[in-house]
This record gives sequence, structure tokens and C-alpha cells, in this order.
Amino acid sequence: MPNPKRRHSKQRTAKRRSHDFLTAPNSATCPSCGERKLPHHACPKCGEYRGRAVVAATKEA
Repeated sequence: MPNPKRRHSKQRTAKRRSHDFLTAPNSATCPSCGERKLPHHACPKCGEYRGRAVVAATKEA
């Protein structure tokens, strides 16, 4: 098993890790109630998907 001869610098490590950050999921606006929701998912507030009710709407406490 090969081992590195010298340690990697902090700059080289940071360059490699620059793509490891998390990205926020995309969101879309529900056309019926205007609430933000995940694309291709039923709206959690009104329960509609593509213009028809598919899930029972959640009640606000």
C-alpha cells in the first residue's frame, strides 16, 4: 500500500475540500396556495399536486 512521502499543504487540502459543502434543495411555488414546496412533490400545506388534491391537508396548530 503506497504512502505519501510528504504531507499535503493546507492550501491543497482546502482546494480539494472546496466542493464538499452542502447545497440547499431546490424549491418551487405552489400554484394554488403560494407556499414553497419541493418540485415534483405534493404541497404540504394544501395537499395539491398538478391541480388536484392528492393528500389530506395538514392542520395548523
